Amino acid sequence: MNAKDPQLMQLGARAEHYLHDDPVTAIFKLRQFAERASKTVAARHAVYLGEHETFEERLRRLSLERIIPKQIADLFHGLRKMGNKAVHDERGSHADALTALKFAWQLGVWFHRTYHKDLDFKPAPFVPPSKPTAEASAASSDTALAAIETALKEQLDELNRRLAETESNASRAKREAEDQASARENLEEALKREAEEKKIWEQLAHEAEKSASEARRPPLRQALQERLSIPGSGLAEYAEASIPFDLAQSSDVAHLQALQEAAEQSSKSELAELSHIGEQAASKIDLDEAATRELIDQQLRDSGWEADTKELRYAKGARPIKNRNLAIAEWPTSSGPADYALFAGLTLIGVVEGKRRRKNVSAAIDQAERYSKGVDGSEDFSFAGGPWADHKVPFVFAANGRSYLKQVETESGIWFRDTRRTANHRRALVGWPTAAGLVDLLNIDYDAAAAALSEMPFEFGFPLRDYQRSAIKAVESALAVDRRSMLLAMATGTGKTKLAIAMLYRLLATKRFRRVCFVVDRSALGEQAAGEFSTTKIVSGKAFADIFGLKKLADITPDSDTKIHICTIQGLVKRVLYTSDDAEAPPVDQYDLMVVDECHRGYLLDREMSDDELSFRGQDDYISKYRRVLEYFDAVKIGLTATPALHTTQIFGDPIFTYSYRQAVIDSYLIDHEPPVRIETALTRAGIVFEKDEKLELLNTRTGEIDLAHAPDEIRFDVEQFNKQVVTVEFNRVVAEELTNHIDPDLPGKTLIFAATDAHADIVVSAIKKAFSDKCGEIDDASVRKITGSVDRVGTLIRSYRNE
Repeated sequence: MNAKDPQLMQLGARAEHYLHDDPVTAIFKLRQFAERASKTVAARHAVYLGEHETFEERLRRLSLERIIPKQIADLFHGLRKMGNKAVHDERGSHADALTALKFAWQLGVWFHRTYHKDLDFKPAPFVPPSKPTAEASAASSDTALAAIETALKEQLDELNRRLAETESNASRAKREAEDQASARENLEEALKREAEEKKIWEQLAHEAEKSASEARRPPLRQALQERLSIPGSGLAEYAEASIPFDLAQSSDVAHLQALQEAAEQSSKSELAELSHIGEQAASKIDLDEAATRELIDQQLRDSGWEADTKELRYAKGARPIKNRNLAIAEWPTSSGPADYALFAGLTLIGVVEGKRRRKNVSAAIDQAERYSKGVDGSEDFSFAGGPWADHKVPFVFAANGRSYLKQVETESGIWFRDTRRTANHRRALVGWPTAAGLVDLLNIDYDAAAAALSEMPFEFGFPLRDYQRSAIKAVESALAVDRRSMLLAMATGTGKTKLAIAMLYRLLATKRFRRVCFVVDRSALGEQAAGEFSTTKIVSGKAFADIFGLKKLADITPDSDTKIHICTIQGLVKRVLYTSDDAEAPPVDQYDLMVVDECHRGYLLDREMSDDELSFRGQDDYISKYRRVLEYFDAVKIGLTATPALHTTQIFGDPIFTYSYRQAVIDSYLIDHEPPVRIETALTRAGIVFEKDEKLELLNTRTGEIDLAHAPDEIRFDVEQFNKQVVTVEFNRVVAEELTNHIDPDLPGKTLIFAATDAHADIVVSAIKKAFSDKCGEIDDASVRKITGSVDRVGTLIRSYRNE
């Protein structure tokens, strides 16, 4: 690492130096180590955005783009948060600093394996540094400063070389004298600062021999404050401003820019391979139990629990407290101490078994169940009910600190089991449930809900068709056998929304679920769904929204009494995946049922989205984020679709009920379509070909600008690529003219014409208007309208088209 990035080595070495005498500063140095490493990772993947981006923002981007695996992101965030606490509160024990050092060491090993492409690298075992003597400290400082001086000179030489390559011969001669003088001046100033730094190190080594109990301010922090002219606890400002450690900031940025430029020359496949190596290297991370417990502590805190394995322990007198949610470590049971006991106020609602990071975690539920059976009662707390068979605690957990990965499900995530029913199976969660979520879960009686559903009549304020009733029964039967993902395949126009309203009324009225997320993939569909839920009468003349609390698209967070929350998948992606901190993400138990409308729909490359929606790079990116969001919530998932796609069945499974278009036509609920008419032109048969060196007009779809270029080689487009990768106005004109032979504007009825992109829709509207004007004479401008997400009041247009 020293040869590739001496700064990382120096920051790690300094952290080790301060470990014993000044753990707060050691933690701060390790935070700098992590921040510097994040910049280097970004640059090596050509996504470094410069010094204006905060550490937190950078980690969010790297995680979102899958450049750093989740378990590596956890280590980065752990160091960031520990460093912030050390700087803001000047808090940090020797044990905290040692844990941070273990995190940084594992990051360093991952960095080496990934960016040296050495997956088989086997480092020596981690050995905590011993306390240095004064002589050793002085020698260390001399060695470190010499390394910094060498690195600085090398970086200055690199700057001069890069400038020389980019300047013209004429300007180079003119600037040569000035550059050399400036470089000498910068080097002299840097060396002067190095000398000052050396004095600080020597002073620290000298004072380290004094009594540790002497009340004094740690000399390095004092010296830093003097040098930075920051009063009081201003190191917090120093840390949050992300001031680089490098003694010559411009050289540091130049080094990162050089990495960035090199990465930009790499192909997409090479960068993807680098990310894949990073994932493989991350799977080899092996934290000891103490460091793993620190990760679990942080994960619990992110979900609203008070957790601190070192301080919040039974042996240190920690006991449950009213109105506080505590994770108390080492709670005694007859089967040995539980790693954590979870208390919602004074009520014991969960016990946890923690394992080392590399240990299989799903099997550890067995140990947690022994804790559940072996907890003795005490006046310090109350049980949550029960017992349930031999279990005195309703919820048991097992964790090893490793973030959930579908590929290694049994070795990652937080494993959970509800002990109240023997039929409840253990399963993996992406995050820790909240105390409020567990209390709500405690209030759900699955057996009572199933009995209520079996006795509840199918009577609503609207008629329910036989196949809709059958679909609802299929869902309730699947729930009875604890199925957590299911798919209903029903043809378009057969009333999936009405079915959903009836089904959700039954499930909420019988208290089978407490809160539902109704997911759509377009804002317009969400507004339509909200209208249906608000106007459809269910019982006694009351609409669904009158009976149950309803939150619409504009509502980001549901209230405690919200029963149904309508969201777009894009909005959920933003809330779950785009948060800068896990603590800001919605809790995994925010919903216990998710109904996904039109779940078959994929991503269209040029789909236009409103301001509150997100774009995706392509189909694979859409499906990846779509699936990650659905997996995030600990909820039963029900998909509604007309045409199951491959990714749909991979997520929801094969349909548990199907009502096809053909059957709906036979049953007279839908009208059969006429045979299709295929329109062929000369271009559809031959395709479009540009010869080598032929002049082309290239459209930038983001800016709308048109650039002239020459074809580097022969380029051929077939009809599937028309109006997506190549725009041909004449093709659209010919098709529009042919359509006038099949559409009579004087007859009743409406016509839908589907365009490839939003821009293509504009071309089609213009071509259709002209074709009908030429054939039929004057037509109303409003008779041909574009309806996409980019138009004004798209919801009003959709309702107008549907109802008028």
